Amino acid sequence: MEITYYGQSCFLFKIGDHRVLFDPFISPNELAADIDVDSIKADFILLSHGHQDHVHDAEQIAKNNNATIIAIHEIATWFGNKGVEKTHPMNIGGKVTLPFGTVKMVTAVHSSSLPDGSNGGVAAGFVVETEEGTFYFAGDTALTYDMKLIPEQFDLDFALMPIGDNFTMDIHDALIASDFVQVDKFIAMHYDTFPYIKIDQEEVKEVAKMANKELILMEIGQSINL
Repeated sequence: MEITYYGQSCFLFKIGDHRVLFDPFISPNELAADIDVDSIKADFILLSHGHQDHVHDAEQIAKNNNATIIAIHEIATWFGNKGVEKTHPMNIGGKVTLPFGTVKMVTAVHSSSLPDGSNGGVAAGFVVETEEGTFYFAGDTALTYDMKLIPEQFDLDFALMPIGDNFTMDIHDALIASDFVQVDKFIAMHYDTFPYIKIDQEEVKEVAKMANKELILMEIGQSINL
């Protein structure tokens, strides 16, 4: 599958003929100034929680593409009330079968509210199982023992983990999380966008190398195949 990074926690997955976008926060992100939001094509938009740095461009991209927003019930309803025609509400532990595979909503330990202060339900992560591979999108989360349940149900090929600290896990907790979910390869997210989450990239690479983990730090606009 092809993965394109748009900054913060926003990734576009091309899975077969389908395009699956996670947590679009692009237009306010100075680091993503070269990305044209209107050029992004998506069939499905998965939102881990309601904070602005994860949902800011979701409405625009959904309406541009007639895409389906998949999120916890409160967030899906909020976007429906804003005129997004296609939404799919979920809740923790639920699973849905979609044209590209299955999506299970799993625990994330984090807060959630929407940009206007509306109730954002609770934060979540996703396990996505497809014919091209299975991966875990952790969302914004602390390290939690609930992660140990994931490999009891899924054989993951890789994960996407926050490493910016302050609001989420840091690299050290992310490495423990990678052991919990039993992956040796993970893509970093939720770092460098704001002063609170600035990291030393060379340091985190070295920490991951010492732990015998493959840490992938993507450039904004970069695409890779996994």
